[in-house]
Amino acid sequence: MKYTWILILSIVISVVSCRKEEKVKVLNLAHSLPRTHPVHKGILSFQSALDQKSGGTLKIKIFPDGQLGSEREVLELLQIGSVAITKVSAAIMSNFVPEYHVLGVPYLFRDKEHQFQVLEGAIGKSILEKGDKFWLRGLCYYDAGSRSFYTKSKAIRTPDDLKGLKIRVMNNQMSINMVNALGASATPMAYGELYTAIQQGVVDGAENNPPSFVSSNHYEVSQFYTLDQHSAVPDVLLISTKYWNKLSSEEQQWVQEAADESSQAQKEFWKESVEESMKKARSAGVEIIIPDKSLFADRSKSVLEDFKREFPELSTIVSQIKAQ
Repeated sequence: MKYTWILILSIVISVVSCRKEEKVKVLNLAHSLPRTHPVHKGILSFQSALDQKSGGTLKIKIFPDGQLGSEREVLELLQIGSVAITKVSAAIMSNFVPEYHVLGVPYLFRDKEHQFQVLEGAIGKSILEKGDKFWLRGLCYYDAGSRSFYTKSKAIRTPDDLKGLKIRVMNNQMSINMVNALGASATPMAYGELYTAIQQGVVDGAENNPPSFVSSNHYEVSQFYTLDQHSAVPDVLLISTKYWNKLSSEEQQWVQEAADESSQAQKEFWKESVEESMKKARSAGVEIIIPDKSLFADRSKSVLEDFKREFPELSTIVSQIKAQ
């Protein structure tokens, strides 16, 4: 009789355990950055916050370092529902959702405070929602800093210094137009190929934020870093609508709240990383140049005019941002 009750109790515990496991939903999250990057640290905050809010019923499994492909490839995996969540640059998102083009306009934001006032307000949230019809729902923005030029052999102190140089850019028309307007020759290229390309002189330099400049080891093959801060394109945390629509309203709330909290934490990680990265670059002998940014802003005005002609329906958003 004793052993019968033990057997029954074991069966009950097993059934309860199985039901509990069945309730756990695992969301795969893929991104292309290394584990040391402040964006990855922000994603870890998202993972932790969601686990806590859901009582362990929603789990995030992270695939960093481009394990599942490039940013564009992972976006396509989201669209077909093979991956649940990713982090990509808003510049890459503009190839899917036109409204993201706005965030790539050179010298759009006055400063960091103005940028996140816009992104966390009505305009930023509206842009996040535009991705729904492309199966790419925006959850929040992550700080990706300001992009600036770094070069192997020639210092960039004014836009004239860019003349004739081949500068790697993302495969994004706004980035291409801006670099060309400044006098260089924009050269789209996969990020993973860039270190060797600079080292071998295939390109003369590139443009990116300080943490990426250092975490990619590009500072090892670049003598100069010019902080012209020509654009402040944020990163975007996205969820596939194929997963989002399977979540209950309560689960959706947990995901959104966890994303918003991770966005605030990531800003601090980013700030710390910028300070550490600049210190490391200087220690390695990279010359940090602080140019007159107005020279670069004036030279790039044609990019905004071209943008308004190409996307007249989006020019209103630019005006609203600048008016805030």
